[in-house]
Amino acid sequence: MNPFLNQSTERRPLMRLLLALLLILSSGLSFAGNIVLEGNYQGKNLYVRNPFAGSGVGFCTYEVTVNGSVTTDEWNSSAFEVDLSVHNLDPGDRIVVVIKHKDDCAPKVLNPEVLNPQSTFETQSIAVSNDGILKWSTTNEAGVLTYIVEQYRWNKWVYVGEVEGAGRTGTANNYSFMITAHSSENKFRVKQVDYTAVPRYSPTATYQSDMALVDFNPKKGVEDKITFTAETMFEVFDIHGNIVKKGFSGNIDASNLKKGLYYLNFDNSTSEFMKKK
Repeated sequence: MNPFLNQSTERRPLMRLLLALLLILSSGLSFAGNIVLEGNYQGKNLYVRNPFAGSGVGFCTYEVTVNGSVTTDEWNSSAFEVDLSVHNLDPGDRIVVVIKHKDDCAPKVLNPEVLNPQSTFETQSIAVSNDGILKWSTTNEAGVLTYIVEQYRWNKWVYVGEVEGAGRTGTANNYSFMITAHSSENKFRVKQVDYTAVPRYSPTATYQSDMALVDFNPKKGVEDKITFTAETMFEVFDIHGNIVKKGFSGNIDASNLKKGLYYLNFDNSTSEFMKKK
């Protein structure tokens, strides 16, 4: 008798048992689909469309959790509401909602945007200090959003930097940003843009600079370089309105500009120059 044949025959029941266990485990994993939504509580509830399971028996969703706690929402229906108001949340609080469903179907959250942070800040104060720092204080922030700092130059609001918002609602949030002033009167503001794409602005802060007016040379017949009388922020446009150079410096390398007319924004002034060749 072949001893190896006996060993193989003896292992067959064990193999069958292992296969049976794998089938049981795989059937259990058929209930492993998750929809995870993360964001900030904005005082609104979620609404879910909940189809039947693929087998036709029962509905797709079998559990919903909010920040790890199982909800008591009536998810055993074709549509249900995730009531977030019962979870002791304050506006702006971080929130994670997990909708667990069978893997042969998929529920649909109809309004996931209600968890997106919204710009609700209220400006308590905004001003520029004597040492050139823009400072502002806000309350009522409902979620972390970036503050975009803008300066009014050349008859338009110009982006100059960003500061990350704190998103706290219960206390005042204080921020600061080092500005680059131009001559004469300066104007600054901050804004936030949330998922609605509608900006929310602070009031305008004004600041009177004592720096001298900036000028440049040459104004015509530029060959290789434009020189300013002091360092300044600048933009150079071609005749089609395209920005070809921008920055902050005491001069501009014009050697690679093509011959023709250009428009120049600098300090708080606008001008033009002719590139010779």
